[in-house]
Amino acid sequence: MDKKRIGVLLSGCGVFDGSEIHEAVLTLLYIDQAGAEAVCFAPDIPQAHVVDHLTQKETNETRNVLTESARIARGDIQNINDIDPSQLDAVILPGGFGAAKNLSEFAFKGPQGNVNKDVAELLKALIEAKRPVGALCIAPATLGMALKNQSPELTIGNEKGVVNALESIGVQHTLCKVDGIVVDVKNKIVSSPAYMLGPGIADVARGIKKLVEKVIEMAQ
Repeated sequence: MDKKRIGVLLSGCGVFDGSEIHEAVLTLLYIDQAGAEAVCFAPDIPQAHVVDHLTQKETNETRNVLTESARIARGDIQNINDIDPSQLDAVILPGGFGAAKNLSEFAFKGPQGNVNKDVAELLKALIEAKRPVGALCIAPATLGMALKNQSPELTIGNEKGVVNALESIGVQHTLCKVDGIVVDVKNKIVSSPAYMLGPGIADVARGIKKLVEKVIEMAQ
């Protein structure tokens, strides 16, 4: 039987301005352990900004989302423009603020901001083809913005401001423990709060493992 091809949409490298590295690596690990193939990709665009992860302060550097994401993917990564959604069985979006800064403008403009055009088109194509999508941590914000017309059911932690912002555009929010998942059966969306709740990598890992396994199961 052919391996399932699970897309992993990255948004840079580092929790404050890109993909959350623990979440991304755990996603890749559990995809591999499940006997599926991870296909990493990212937009070839400038990062919204660059944060010094030691001081957590913004710097004057400029970086590229695809180039930075390649660090996590060990160089095995594609431009989102070269991805054919019909060749993927599912897609998972790790969290990290890059998901809400580089894949969309949620971090800066809230749910009224834009979603990157290529990201939005790919997510809509997957949903229309009834292929599952998984999202971790803050990534459900971008997913909810892109798919707001489908009234997706998601979890994104327990910060009232974030929850209320998404509910204002029609997202149905469900509270969930860090080691749990929320499954939107109608839209084939799976989400887990990961580091929106934390507190540590072992806690986050349990939820990510369940999400990856559920996404692959739904891709059958």
